[in-house]
Amino acid sequence: MTNLSPLAPRDATRIACHAAAADRDGWLHPVQQALIHRRGWLRMLAPRAVGGEERPLPDVVRLEEAIARVDGSTGWTVTLCAGAGWFAGFLPPHLARAILATPRACLAGSGAPTGHADREGDGWRIDGEWDYASGAPMATHFTFNAYLRENGQPLFDADGQPRMLAFVVPKAIVEIVPRWRCVGLVATASHAYRVRGAWVHADHGFVIDPAAARAQGPLYRFPFLPFAFVTLAANVAGMAAHFVDLAAACIARRRNRFGQNEPLIEVPAVRAALDGARDRLDDVRGRFYALLDACWADVAAGGSVADAQAAQMQALAQEWVAAARHAVDTLYPYCGLVAASRDSDINRVWRDFHTASQHALLMPQG
Repeated sequence: MTNLSPLAPRDATRIACHAAAADRDGWLHPVQQALIHRRGWLRMLAPRAVGGEERPLPDVVRLEEAIARVDGSTGWTVTLCAGAGWFAGFLPPHLARAILATPRACLAGSGAPTGHADREGDGWRIDGEWDYASGAPMATHFTFNAYLRENGQPLFDADGQPRMLAFVVPKAIVEIVPRWRCVGLVATASHAYRVRGAWVHADHGFVIDPAAARAQGPLYRFPFLPFAFVTLAANVAGMAAHFVDLAAACIARRRNRFGQNEPLIEVPAVRAALDGARDRLDDVRGRFYALLDACWADVAAGGSVADAQAAQMQALAQEWVAAARHAVDTLYPYCGLVAASRDSDINRVWRDFHTASQHALLMPQG
């Protein structure tokens, strides 16, 4: 990772010094939360016309990677909540503007269609429960997918598949279900949430597709799946890079008890494993950003992301995650019991990495 980090050193320090406490407490520290809002990170993908910052996607992805390299829970929460803020580009402008005008606006949510929306008048009656809303405690609005029904019967699209629609709703009609108990990303507080029989106007339903975008900027012509892959992969890779840095420090302090009692870092196989992990991560990272920058340039110039480009971006994102898994799993055995101690920084990063990399989109292919 280049030394020209998009994350200011002072901000990195503020995030890092509260990471252990946030992990113990199960939610981001107030200093971390305040920094997130002060820097506008949750608005950075929303349209300028409705109160967002509409930053270029490659800049956002590099920033998210940099935050995740400092603290996985902060990086993941920023990425998932800023990503939900991107949906403002697909909402009616009056609704998007009202949402972003909310003090300390934050959107959290889930992509799983584990609820139903029944047509009622000029809106929908919502009922369902959804898992994994990262940042749930500070969310002012929640997003989710729901299957559509009318008069109790499912609605179908032109291909005969059940119709599904994305929704955004205010926190007032949502009940948080606190059951986030994963070993890592503890401070994301990615709790479940439910809506029980609440009515919302039809404006609260939206379609995530460039053809349905309400905002006209290039961000909203970028397809959802490539968008999701690049933001999630950058987070996982940032956590892996952090682990490699901490592993190198652990290895430098240890000695090879089964050889000549020399420093472990001087054992050729260990040095090769460390250098190889770094080289592979750097190689994939360079190719990943070269492609992302090229795709973004095409979209910013008025074009679109071709299917072949989208497939290549997905493949590179998965290759970066695979390199990250290889790096972490290869170096962990050399780090000693400190890496297994729940109170150590390296263990927290290890737990965060292995939780984030379980995301369904990042499942190993083949």
